[in-house]
Amino acid sequence: MNIRFAAKPLVLTVALMFVGGVGLALRAAEKGKDKNKDKAELRAPLVVVSEAKAPNRDRADRVSYSAVIKKNSPSVVAVIANRKERAAPAASGTPSLEELLQRGFPGMPGQGPGQGQRPRRQPAPVPTRPGAAESAAPTSSPASGVIISADGYILTNSHIIEGAEDVKVAFGDPRKEYIATVVGRDLRSNVAVLKIAATDLTPATLGDSDQLELGDVVLALGNPVGRGLTVSRGILSALGRDGANDGTEDFLQTDAAINPGNSGGALLDTDGRLIGINAARAQRDDGNAGLGLVIPVNLARFVAEQLVKNGRVERALFGVETQPLEPDLIAAFNVKQGALISEVRAGGPADKGGIKGGDVVTRVEQTEIKDHRQLQQMIARLAPGKEVTIAYVRDGQPAETKVKLGTASAEKAANNTDRAGDIADTEGVLDDVSIDEVTAEIREQLNVPSRIQGVLVTSVAPGGPSSRAGIQPGDIILELDRRAARTVEEAVKLSEEIKGPKILVQLWREGRVRLLVVDETKK
Repeated sequence: MNIRFAAKPLVLTVALMFVGGVGLALRAAEKGKDKNKDKAELRAPLVVVSEAKAPNRDRADRVSYSAVIKKNSPSVVAVIANRKERAAPAASGTPSLEELLQRGFPGMPGQGPGQGQRPRRQPAPVPTRPGAAESAAPTSSPASGVIISADGYILTNSHIIEGAEDVKVAFGDPRKEYIATVVGRDLRSNVAVLKIAATDLTPATLGDSDQLELGDVVLALGNPVGRGLTVSRGILSALGRDGANDGTEDFLQTDAAINPGNSGGALLDTDGRLIGINAARAQRDDGNAGLGLVIPVNLARFVAEQLVKNGRVERALFGVETQPLEPDLIAAFNVKQGALISEVRAGGPADKGGIKGGDVVTRVEQTEIKDHRQLQQMIARLAPGKEVTIAYVRDGQPAETKVKLGTASAEKAANNTDRAGDIADTEGVLDDVSIDEVTAEIREQLNVPSRIQGVLVTSVAPGGPSSRAGIQPGDIILELDRRAARTVEEAVKLSEEIKGPKILVQLWREGRVRLLVVDETKK
């Protein structure tokens, strides 16, 4: 069960429209980890080729990039995800930003201040008859991926393989097609890793997205509308576009054309290094608006390495709230830059390390911290349990301390106010359902009797087993396989203990208790 807690209180309207929020994934401590570890031990380690250099910005603009394209075209593949849809399939393998948000991908950049609010998600519809989803015609959407190892590991987007019954990868001349295994997917970053049974492939050389600058020339390679390799050229239009609500991830923006089917494809620098994975476009029609969104390669690599090694993504926990350093605060704290700590969680890693509210973190290890978002992103990509040196300013005086980072997935939502690495995916049954505690406010808004003890469903992945069974946002799960799930902690534990693939779910909805069977035979 993919247990996610809202980073802010859950908001409901009379129509039960849920804010598409993000949250903290909680898992029962060791049993799920052992299960993932066993799976990971069967996989080959991920070995990538990387070159951490900045582009040559002093070189005159080229007449042709054909040499770069020839070198990298064998690394870019077509990804075909076959799925069964109740409704008409999406027309595009590269959805708009709005479409991704509506589908519940928390890591995708949201609308900033002055640009409105995130779209609200309507409750998922209940199938009109048993087996309706299974009887639908199979559909597929063309998309892209990038080979990152000679033995067949491939990076792509999580949204591409959402709800897929099988995934295939095609490339080469003559064209060859392979059945792909889904190693793992991370909704948070919209990154997925596939594996094909092949050797001696040509992997992309991974660059260093932290060295990118505004205005750098970039090349986008992909498989738009299934027509084969296509290249477009542009520049980096923006860096550090907001990703997840907690600021732990960000995205690149480019005016290089990223059209339908380019999702999961490569964004290269002018030396041919992979600097990003194409993710979304800014508009809903089939045209290019010159506003493409790209996952930085450093983030994609971090996620891929964890998915291959652990079968899940674990993000470190610092245990603080941060806020921007506005000009008046810079003057008040007598600093030039840094991350202002607005609150420290009692008993958390930062608290144990002596960090206090009002401190300004200026450096983590050897990396200077420019702002609160950089701190959040850096902590989120460090290993849980790692001891790091934190430099900070308190009352105008510089100081240092050692902090042993915690594990975000081991924290409970009731104590979670963290914005510096607080998300981790889980495995287990019902991993397409997100839940939260039933608060007094929710009881009042939904008119839930006191005798009903369970957990609130906040979102359900479209097209998944739970959605097909009829589970909806707003439902309150009471039991899993006839065992009480009165709290989120109990639900997490059960989700990891229950074997499946068929799970009997007792839930309460609009005054009635009902039973459903979720069949995870085909996820």
